[in-house]
Amino acid sequence: MPDLAERFARHADAYNAGRPEAERLVLNMGPSHPTTHGVLRLVLELDGETIIRAEPDIGYLHRGDEKIAENMTYNQFVPYTDRLDYLAPLANNVAYALAVEKLMGWELPPRGQAIRVICCEMARISSHLLGVGCFAMDCGAMTVFLYTFTERETLYNLIEMLTGARFTTAYTRVGGMTRDLPDGFVPALRAFLDGLPTRIDEVDRLISRNRIFVDRTKDIGVIALEDAVAHGMSGPNFRASGMEYDLRRRHPYLGYEKFDFEIPVGSVGDCYDRYYCRLQEIRESAKIIRQALDSLPAGPICAHEAKGVLPPKEKVLTSMEELIHQFMLVTAGIDAPPGEVYFGHENPKGELGFYICSKGGGTPYRLKIRSPSFVNLSILPKLLPGHMIADVAALLGSLDFVMGESDR
Repeated sequence: MPDLAERFARHADAYNAGRPEAERLVLNMGPSHPTTHGVLRLVLELDGETIIRAEPDIGYLHRGDEKIAENMTYNQFVPYTDRLDYLAPLANNVAYALAVEKLMGWELPPRGQAIRVICCEMARISSHLLGVGCFAMDCGAMTVFLYTFTERETLYNLIEMLTGARFTTAYTRVGGMTRDLPDGFVPALRAFLDGLPTRIDEVDRLISRNRIFVDRTKDIGVIALEDAVAHGMSGPNFRASGMEYDLRRRHPYLGYEKFDFEIPVGSVGDCYDRYYCRLQEIRESAKIIRQALDSLPAGPICAHEAKGVLPPKEKVLTSMEELIHQFMLVTAGIDAPPGEVYFGHENPKGELGFYICSKGGGTPYRLKIRSPSFVNLSILPKLLPGHMIADVAALLGSLDFVMGESDR
């Protein structure tokens, strides 16, 4: 198969008929470039500084996660979900566990659901802090990046307190979590939430009316609502185009219907709207966490499935029956029924979906991942033409994608 750059050069003749050869240029942007936020390669055909054609070339980070899942038990695959959107591993864990639990027909007790809500919204805040900070830095606002990373570091301390890890958490298990909330976690999280609005207000004041930032983002990269729908976009990128669509509201799970929160929606669908939707979502996620903490029930954190959920460690060390139970689950996996399920989860980047086809037993027959970054990147060939090269940094930063889940 010919290289993309070679193919572009060959097929540009119709557009460039009669134009001086010197005006045509095919430019590789990436896959090793800070603006592309990972190993994304853009092949751009240029007329001077203006992009006339663009094609994303992905797959440089491909690891075959979906095929790996078919050779592992359901719980063994949990750490691999950390490596999808590695900026929100807690949310990935929950999305996958909910898909398997849908297949099994399990439901978590109220405390387990509340803890998962807290995890998902912490992941959303962390991901959006990084997204806003890097987007601002792409447009030249270095100070914002330092502000958001300071808050994110505090949040990582809380995640480490909860899970024992900062980056690849693997906290969720099918049917529950590895452990309950540790002592001191709730007060520490409340203290973080108390200071967060002030920091977000500072970021808002720094760039939301900054002349340079506004000029680089307003009316740049406009995605019309019909185009967003046609390309299957989701998450803040979709809502910025004017559609109030959020899976937490449209198809509630984990008791999200009980929480009071707003869904930020844009009006134009440009880079600025995508930035501001994420900034507002940080505030809304903080509201959800507060409500979850205020109404946090007591009780178990795992589903009442004696043969499907790993027993507590202290029982494994003191009871032969529990030791055998753990051995069977770890080696053979959960005995899942035959069937097919799909579960879509409102991740920070958009709808993260897992399709599972089971023929029974402890491993899935097929597992497919709908990664929002992969779908959102599909609009680039339509979005980039007509913009200047300098706009590419703002456009990519506003989409806030991560190649780990795009290539998976």
